[in-house]
Amino acid sequence: MQTIFSGIQPSGTLTLGNYLGALQQFVELQDEYDCYFCIVDEHAITVPQDRLALRKNIKSLAALYLASGIDSNKVTLFVQSEVPAHTQLAWILQSINYIGELERMTQYKDKSKGQEAVSSALLTYPTLMAADILLYNTNVVPVGDDQKQHLELTRNLAQRFNHRFNDIFTIPEIRIPKVGARIMSLQDPTKKMSKSDTNQKGYISMLDEPKQIEKKIKSAVTDSEGIVKFDKENKPGVSNLLTIYSVCTGESIEALEKKYADKGYGDFKQGVANAVISVLEPIQEKYKELIDSEELDLILDKGSEKASITAGKTLKKAKKAVGLGRVRK
Repeated sequence: MQTIFSGIQPSGTLTLGNYLGALQQFVELQDEYDCYFCIVDEHAITVPQDRLALRKNIKSLAALYLASGIDSNKVTLFVQSEVPAHTQLAWILQSINYIGELERMTQYKDKSKGQEAVSSALLTYPTLMAADILLYNTNVVPVGDDQKQHLELTRNLAQRFNHRFNDIFTIPEIRIPKVGARIMSLQDPTKKMSKSDTNQKGYISMLDEPKQIEKKIKSAVTDSEGIVKFDKENKPGVSNLLTIYSVCTGESIEALEKKYADKGYGDFKQGVANAVISVLEPIQEKYKELIDSEELDLILDKGSEKASITAGKTLKKAKKAVGLGRVRK
């Protein structure tokens, strides 16, 4: 069975975009692959975090994984900082990762733009991301298309290490979902829906109440044409809502266009809201059962123990390959 690795930062409550673009696919993949799903809390501290909020978000994210349908008996769910091999391998990989490669990363350019001081961790976090993936002999990494550049770097580092030292790492393949991989902001459909958006109307949190969801979708940017039609270039707002509707219900975009051919945006947006609420409500109920439970901690303990064993084996091979440590006679 092939191995999948994926990690999400606990830097805020996940959005509908995170669910449709990632978690929903994870539920399907857990029956086909050996899955390692990681809460990448060490990535979160590349920018300032409130420590109490971060700890709360770590458990919240774990609960959302499970509430979304992830089965802890099928997957390894764990917290990154509880497996020290991640940062240890990242340091080794930094020795073969060039500064020019890191400076070309689009996300680094975007996040450092206009900042007086930028942490070195923001520059080097793609190296830690590579370590995350390579520790588990990962065959496939499911990501949104905005992470493709980082995955290419991971592949390059694995190939460079294998060529320079020893054939240690599996070269991972990139898996980008065809539909729903990039859910856009409700207020600016040219930008990806993000939990870090300063405009709360731009995103739907997985924990938003039904009335909040309805209000946000009804205020979503569309256009003055009044025609429900998928046209990403000329009608980005409507196209984004059609994508959300389609992924939530399983109905094709073509079928939805016909369904609302003689109706206005009001009816259409209500339909989108109903579809989103029907998807998120059962997840929210399960989340409430898990968030303060002992079961959640036990699942994370078990996941960290299992991940540590696998990661430790890979780290040991990598350290030996580059000559670190002592050789006992």
